[in-house]
Amino acid sequence: MSTFSIQISSMYIGLSALLMLTLAVLVVKMRMRFKVGIGDEGHEPLMLAIRTHANAIEYVPIALLLLICLENTWQLAWLTHLMGSTLLLGRVLHAIGLSQSGGESKPRFWGVIFTWLMISVSAIAVIVYGLTGT
Repeated sequence: MSTFSIQISSMYIGLSALLMLTLAVLVVKMRMRFKVGIGDEGHEPLMLAIRTHANAIEYVPIALLLLICLENTWQLAWLTHLMGSTLLLGRVLHAIGLSQSGGESKPRFWGVIFTWLMISVSAIAVIVYGLTGT
């Protein structure tokens, strides 16, 4: 019988939380710079900071839930670390790319690819485990 563990996931949860907090602080700094309490009032740097943070809020929670499930179903430390590091790399790249420009950028492109790769591989692995138990 397996035991529940979030030892590996905990590290990626903590790192993701620090990343999202950093992105939130950048939004607050921009709000103070432009003296904007709500919305972006047409200030593109503020809009980009808001979207960068919001995008992380949209993707990271489900990815971390999948990571916890992955750690506790397959119980392969290397796979959990691979998916956790893929997520973290993807989110950092995406934040760098989107914070620089609302248009296309290589960091943003690769950030999306790594994030979606982590989510899709983890989701499939968890579904397979749910259907087969192995």
